[in-house]
Amino acid sequence: MLTLESRRAVEISRLIETYGGKPISAPAMREIPLAENTAALDFTHELIAGAFDVVVFLTGAGARALLKVVEEEQPTEVFFQSLRRVKVVARGPKPFSVLREWNVPVAATAPEPCTWRELVTCLEELPGGMQGQRVVVQEYGVANTELFEALKERGASVQSFAVYRWALPVDTEPLLEAINALIDHRVDVVLFTTGVQGTHLFQIAETTGQAEKLRAALAGIMVASIGPSTSETLEGLGIQVDLEPSHPKMGVLVKEAAERSGEFTREKRAD
Repeated sequence: MLTLESRRAVEISRLIETYGGKPISAPAMREIPLAENTAALDFTHELIAGAFDVVVFLTGAGARALLKVVEEEQPTEVFFQSLRRVKVVARGPKPFSVLREWNVPVAATAPEPCTWRELVTCLEELPGGMQGQRVVVQEYGVANTELFEALKERGASVQSFAVYRWALPVDTEPLLEAINALIDHRVDVVLFTTGVQGTHLFQIAETTGQAEKLRAALAGIMVASIGPSTSETLEGLGIQVDLEPSHPKMGVLVKEAAERSGEFTREKRAD
């Protein structure tokens, strides 16, 4: 199994071994904090001044990174108290867990599979809906334009801020080796835990003129995606997704991919 996970690379490799697979690890991303993060600081100043009605946290990692920015400038309790005065919404369990640590009430949490669509639905169901609401969204590496447009269509004014961006890893050699392994048919299953991994994989393949060979290779193996948002990105790259787990969790992804890989491999090779 090829994994492109970065932050939890060791953990997912161990899971693959637990379920009888041989992991090939090629981290496809790295987080880079935004230098002189004025956007995050501007958000905290505006929040304290009462400029927002709804604050949306998309990731737990982003929430924690934001707190580090806040801590450098002001007492965290001032920030927490400001959050308690607005409606706070979490996109799934990870940001919810962080907000609970902060003792910040959560007005709504998007249900699985925690895509922007579920998030829009739970925002619409807040008292008063979205019409005229001042919404600010914590981004996670890339801007979620579909979410922003959907909220604007429902009458909200929308701002966003980011605390980090995704970039290619400093060492791209493992990605090059992974591309060659895929093209040489030395991989049976590839696991995607975010769509950015697919984007970066093809970005590297383009530099070596192997993008079409890579796309053909992926068509011949099992492609497992952690959930709809990731699948949507992969399909936009021309990659057919064979499996989404019953729950968008890394452990479930590995387990169900391992359980069904033999079946998929036989079917694809028969084709």
